[in-house]
Amino acid sequence: MKDPRSIVVCPLRTEKGTTLLPFNKYLFLVEKQANKIEIKQAVEEIYKVKVETVNTGIMPGKKKRVRYVEGETADWKKAVVTLKEGHKIDIT
Repeated sequence: MKDPRSIVVCPLRTEKGTTLLPFNKYLFLVEKQANKIEIKQAVEEIYKVKVETVNTGIMPGKKKRVRYVEGETADWKKAVVTLKEGHKIDIT
């Protein structure tokens, strides 16, 4: 198995993520090649909680321009992790 810290890069502190906290859902930036099973195992091992479901989505990169050179930021993957009743992650 891969290192859990390489699968789950960091928790995302966004407005959407804050609105999901009352529903026991947490947002994470994850490795792009990671699947839902690996993400579930990594979150359970890192935070010592029980995960109910994992929903993932690949966020497309944005077009950026610096002077005359056009480029694009990299695509990235986010995961919405729903915890089982009675479990909580302290993200402060």
